[in-house]
Amino acid sequence: MHTLTAAAVALVISAALPAPAAHAAPPPATPSPSATTRTSTSGGTKSPPHSPAAPAGSSSAALSAVICNKYCDGRDAASAPADRVAVTSTLYGRTFKLHLNDTDAMAWASVEGGQATDEVWLDRSFDGGQTWSDGSKLGDTTIAGGSTSRLTTQYNVDDWNNNGVGALRACGKAHDHAEISCTSWARSTWNAWDRRTAAATALMMRFDRNTGLFDSTGWWTGANALTAVVDNIKRSGMASYKYAIASTYDKNINAMGGQFRDSWLDDTGWWGLAWVDAYDVTGDSRYLSTARTDADYMYSYWDSTCGGGVWWSTARTSKNAIENSLYIQLNAELSQRIAGDTAYRSRAQQAWTWFQGTGMVNGSNLVNDGINLSTCKNNGDVTWTYNQGVLIDGLVQLNKLTGDANALTVARRIGDAMTTSGYLSPNGILREPNEPDSCNNDGASFKGAAIRGLGALNTAVGGAYNAYLTRNADSAYNNDRTSLGTYGPHWAGPFTQTNHECQHSALDLLNAAP
Repeated sequence: MHTLTAAAVALVISAALPAPAAHAAPPPATPSPSATTRTSTSGGTKSPPHSPAAPAGSSSAALSAVICNKYCDGRDAASAPADRVAVTSTLYGRTFKLHLNDTDAMAWASVEGGQATDEVWLDRSFDGGQTWSDGSKLGDTTIAGGSTSRLTTQYNVDDWNNNGVGALRACGKAHDHAEISCTSWARSTWNAWDRRTAAATALMMRFDRNTGLFDSTGWWTGANALTAVVDNIKRSGMASYKYAIASTYDKNINAMGGQFRDSWLDDTGWWGLAWVDAYDVTGDSRYLSTARTDADYMYSYWDSTCGGGVWWSTARTSKNAIENSLYIQLNAELSQRIAGDTAYRSRAQQAWTWFQGTGMVNGSNLVNDGINLSTCKNNGDVTWTYNQGVLIDGLVQLNKLTGDANALTVARRIGDAMTTSGYLSPNGILREPNEPDSCNNDGASFKGAAIRGLGALNTAVGGAYNAYLTRNADSAYNNDRTSLGTYGPHWAGPFTQTNHECQHSALDLLNAAP
């Protein structure tokens, strides 16, 4: 095993993102699931030790098998019609570069300033750099005698036949030292021609084709990630990742309580909304049917305790803002899509009337976390960002459905409070209360839902929040992003790490921004 050492290895993380491509993205092939079991991440900006990292159940040989898209792996670098150096690293005076051929979605590596027998190769990953095809070191080659540089041959970035969303990095070593140096991960502009599509593609690198979920096990956060991907299809027109909809549905329809029902009613609401979104882009009635099943299931946990409201879980221990906001939104969206409906419309209206009576929208026009069951009034708990955005979205949908002007007025008040609050938007950048450096927690998804709701309001009121959304999108892009288009938890920066929760939240932001 080769080991990276702080003293010997320099990893230069490029912030440059691919320039817009002048071509359409390639259509996805028929899904062909492959094993993508995860290993621990590298923290997003530093390469892990260069040791075999094949997913469980797969061999390195399988991972590094020849891929043929427009061209097959192993094509001469001299035949590339384009050459963009995306990222570089240096070690002992050698410079290692990752070259991208954006025209053909291929890449090669080079070493410069070296000596005879210095080595250079490529790593390719289909899960955002968590694992890679280490077994063969793609294109592994050495500098010939009398020369100071060397190129590998070209390798495909993606595996279009198997829905493998890829990234590559250049690696190498000096002939007289054991240490290696690798660039950061990067990819071509195919399916990543602007910052929205690049973020969507980076999110899809974390889609586990084996489980149909993100990062293997993301449940309610997976519903939000899928929603962000579907919203990106609507916003960008890039349909390359529509396969994720059916994959998620087919692999998980019988999970939990079946039909995406869960003992946590807010989880059920997130999935119901995801399936309404999926119905919008596919027209497949089974998704709308499941969304109705989810809404009906939530309704079965509405009772007269505190005058109404949906319980947070089937244990019936608390009534909170989040599941009731989701309930308003889901019922209002369903009613808009079901001809002649009165039941879902009535439920959405009833839920909003009840919500107003609880006082969960406080005197500062921010939504607290829930109610005190002893008083049936606002419990004064934390004003999480998602409690603002989901209620905003629900009220926008209710206004669209019924014309209720007060619903939109309240949504505006909450939106104004959220975007001007020094607590939730310090220096004008959305920040979760007690926002951690980690992405491995439920709260990493909150800002995505919050900004999604604000985006819906922005559309409904003619762009009143354009400046706020643009400021946040620009800040995240400039301060919280890697060379691969992955994002962390802090939109004001700095980048710390990523996973699907942080990534979908950033994609939600980029989808919402003008």
